[in-house]
Amino acid sequence: MKYYLGAYAASPNHSTWNAALETAYYTELKKLDRLKGLEHPFYGSLHQYDDAWFLANIAPAWNYVFTCIPGTMNALATNPQFGLASNDEAGRAAALQFMQQACAAVAKLNQHVGRQAVTAIQIHTAPARHRASSSTAALVKSLNTLASWDWQGARIVIEHCDAYVDSHVPSKGFLSLADEIAVLCEVNQYTAAPLGIVINWGRSVFEAREINGAVAHIQEALAAGVLAGVMFSGVSDQDSEYGAWRDSHQPPKSSALIQHGSPVSWMTEQTMHDCLAACTDPEQLLILGAKIGIRPQDATVKQRIAYIHDTLAILQRYFTR
Repeated sequence: MKYYLGAYAASPNHSTWNAALETAYYTELKKLDRLKGLEHPFYGSLHQYDDAWFLANIAPAWNYVFTCIPGTMNALATNPQFGLASNDEAGRAAALQFMQQACAAVAKLNQHVGRQAVTAIQIHTAPARHRASSSTAALVKSLNTLASWDWQGARIVIEHCDAYVDSHVPSKGFLSLADEIAVLCEVNQYTAAPLGIVINWGRSVFEAREINGAVAHIQEALAAGVLAGVMFSGVSDQDSEYGAWRDSHQPPKSSALIQHGSPVSWMTEQTMHDCLAACTDPEQLLILGAKIGIRPQDATVKQRIAYIHDTLAILQRYFTR
């Protein structure tokens, strides 16, 4: 098995851009034999800092899943009405314009590698419901528009982020999973390429405040026939360098088998394997992988790769038991 990696979360360039340092990081990523490709962050252009650098440093065989959460969160910081589910027409139009840029970036990457390298694009159901009004009706309109564009074979999937709930302050506060599933079931009646949903372990557990939150979300999406993927990213209720109840992509809990991990992470090897078992047939998922952040922030490239290696090894142990 090979897996997608949200490599940007583990990058040594966590707040600035150093091309030489990122080149050293990508050189080591290319040596990972379990790496299928990248969950690639979309900010508004193919690469946040340098399209030419990115195209020159990727591996020819990698595939890609674009994630629009970085650009979405940047937009929300200045325009709380921004989002594909926004009831504010200007905010929804801004989100669609952002997605047009993503569509162009998909085409640019495919053209560079000479094949359909982009497997999927992960979209999100902004805006945050505690800051602006959103609805399933607005999301349906947006998804119908997106489905009419030429994505060159890339499948549109919603990455579920924590929904707005009354019990605690949200990280994202987007639509509920039930609402997202209902919208997908409606839109998929009329689309040639069905849209799906991706469950992010940390974001589902953040929402539920319960360690089996991700399993429950996987089961809900699977029962509706829209489960397209699972990405493993941790979270914890304990304060650490990653913060308590923060969407900081905490790595798996360290153990005898996991030397490079977090001692307080809720995401253990067992909980990850429970999620894979809940998928029924995880090998058939369109998207399967991990996205982890690294602390301390000044960790070396070698240390970062060790964390990534140990995380991917957890996934592989499930399939080789």
